[in-house]
Amino acid sequence: MKLGVNIDHVATLRQARRSVEPDPVHAAVLCELGGADGVTVHLRGDRRHIQDRDVELLKQTLSTRLNIEMAATSAMVEMAAAVQPWQVTLVPEQPNEVTTQGGLDVILNEGHVRQVVSRLASLHIRVSLFIDPALDQVRAAHKAGAQAVEINTNAYATARGEADRASALKAVEESARMAGKLGLGVLAGHALNYRNVGPVAALPLVEELNIGHAIVARALFVGLREAVAEMKSLLR
Repeated sequence: MKLGVNIDHVATLRQARRSVEPDPVHAAVLCELGGADGVTVHLRGDRRHIQDRDVELLKQTLSTRLNIEMAATSAMVEMAAAVQPWQVTLVPEQPNEVTTQGGLDVILNEGHVRQVVSRLASLHIRVSLFIDPALDQVRAAHKAGAQAVEINTNAYATARGEADRASALKAVEESARMAGKLGLGVLAGHALNYRNVGPVAALPLVEELNIGHAIVARALFVGLREAVAEMKSLLR
């Protein structure tokens, strides 16, 4: 099981003071030393945390893989063309949201998503779509030409009762199974932490988890390298 570490909130702390520290690039190096298989950043349209400078330097610095989450806009596609990350993950984006609220509706936006995927694929950039755990969305992602999907685990992670949690986990598992049958790479993430990650990590077709907030929060107490190492050990 691979671990992608989202370092957005290192940049959130920096931007709170419009300062130069903490530097997300420094954080990314520590994540790699802790055992991360890749680093994820969300380059938002409002640049509330990660900046253009960050993705450019991360591309030059990382020895693992850079995954850029972004909205499916022409400006973002051109940024990806310039940076050439290992992977782009297309996500929905709302101006005033605290964090991503749900998966990309590929069915509703299939034509546009297909165009963006095609453009990124022509640049030899792997494209993943962040989707809710629904079989019709998995099929639409495949139809749009994506090479992978990242299944939204928020419903599982925030479920209050055991029955709801089991049902949400089953939905993730069924979506992963469908994606695997269609030849898509299978990732998962959103709201996962040290307490709830185990059952998702145990799903046989999920290849990689993207986790950010929980790791950065843990790093305040034990350091970033150790926080990543602790999460990586749970995935094993």
